[in-house]
Amino acid sequence: MAVSEQQVQAALKEVIDPNTGKDLVSSRSARNVRVDGDDVSLDVELGYPAKSQIDPLRRMVIQRLKALPGVGNVSANVYQKIVAHSVQRGVKLVPGVKNIVAVASGKGGVGKSTTAVNIALAMVAEGARVGILDADIYGPSQPQMLGITGRPNATDEKTLEPMEAYGVQAMSIGFLIDADTPMVWRGPMVTSALEQLLNDTGWHDLDYLIVDMPPGTGDIQLTLSQKVPVTGAIIVTTPQDIALLDARKGLKMFEKVGVPILGIVENMSVHICPNCGHESHIFGSGGAARMSQDYEVEVLGQLPLDLSIREQADSGHPTVVADPDGRVAAMYREIARRVGVKIAEKARDMTARFPSIIVQNT
Repeated sequence: MAVSEQQVQAALKEVIDPNTGKDLVSSRSARNVRVDGDDVSLDVELGYPAKSQIDPLRRMVIQRLKALPGVGNVSANVYQKIVAHSVQRGVKLVPGVKNIVAVASGKGGVGKSTTAVNIALAMVAEGARVGILDADIYGPSQPQMLGITGRPNATDEKTLEPMEAYGVQAMSIGFLIDADTPMVWRGPMVTSALEQLLNDTGWHDLDYLIVDMPPGTGDIQLTLSQKVPVTGAIIVTTPQDIALLDARKGLKMFEKVGVPILGIVENMSVHICPNCGHESHIFGSGGAARMSQDYEVEVLGQLPLDLSIREQADSGHPTVVADPDGRVAAMYREIARRVGVKIAEKARDMTARFPSIIVQNT
C-alpha cells in the first residue's frame, strides 16, 4: 500500500529542528512535498545560517519518513535561505545588506569587539555572507583582530571597497588612519563618519552586517540606533554587577528606539584553571540569567574567561578561525545560529515591494 501525503505531513510534524525547537510543518520549513508511488521527496528551507546542521537534519527527515510503512526512496533537499527582515519604521535598508545586527554593551572592557568578530566568523563558518562594521571611531579594534593592514580601494569618488579577511567583509575608520592617530572629534563628526562608513561602502550581497558598536549609551549610540536600519541588537555583558548596570541601560536604549533585542551574551562567565580544572566565577555568576528574567530576553550563550580567546584576537586570528574545532568556537557557532534563528522569526522586510508611508504627529 502506497504512502499518502497526509501520512508524510504527519510524520514531518514529529521532526523537530533542534535549533528552532519547532517542527518542520508548523515552521513552514518543509516545502514541495511530493509522493510518487513509494518514493517521497521534499525540500526543507532553513531561514538561518546552518551549514553544520544540514546533514544531521537531512538524516533526521529521511530516518523518520523511512519508518513509514510502504515508503521506498526518500529524497530530502535541505538548504538555507536568508532574507531581509523588518527594521525600525522610517529607516531604509542599506544596499547590498539584508540584515544589520548591532553588538553593543553599555560598558567598555566586557569583550564586545571580540564577541562581535567571532560571531561574524561563526556565521561565515555556518555558510552566511557576512560583513563587520567597526563603529568604534575612537578605539577601532577590528583591523587588528582580523589581521587586516593597508587601505581600502575606492571604486568611484564616493564608494569604498570593503576589506576582507577569513571570508568577512570589513570596514573601519582604522583602515583610513594611522594606528597611533587619536580621533579628537566631537559627536556630530563621529556620527557623520559612521553614516558614511556604512552607506558609502560597497557591501557585496551580505546576509548579515555585524555592527561593533562603541560602548556607552550617549548621543553617538542613540543617533546610530535611530539612523541605521537595525534588524536586532545583541547585548554583551559580564556577570559583574557594574557591567550589568550599564548593559541594562544599553538594552533600554534599543527598546526606546524600536530595535528588538535578539539576546544577551554573557562573556567571561567562568574561568577554568588550565592546571587543575577548578572553575572560578571571577566576575560573579547568574547576572545574565537575572537580566534575562527581568527583561524577558534570551541568554544566547555564556563564554568562558579564557586566555586563548584574548591571545587569538590580539594576534589577528580570532578563536573561530584559530581553533575551529575547539569548544569555544562551537559556543560561538551556537550563538551565531541562535542569532540567525531569532532574526528568521521576525517579520520579513517588504519595503522593496511597497512604498513607505510615514504618518507623524507634528
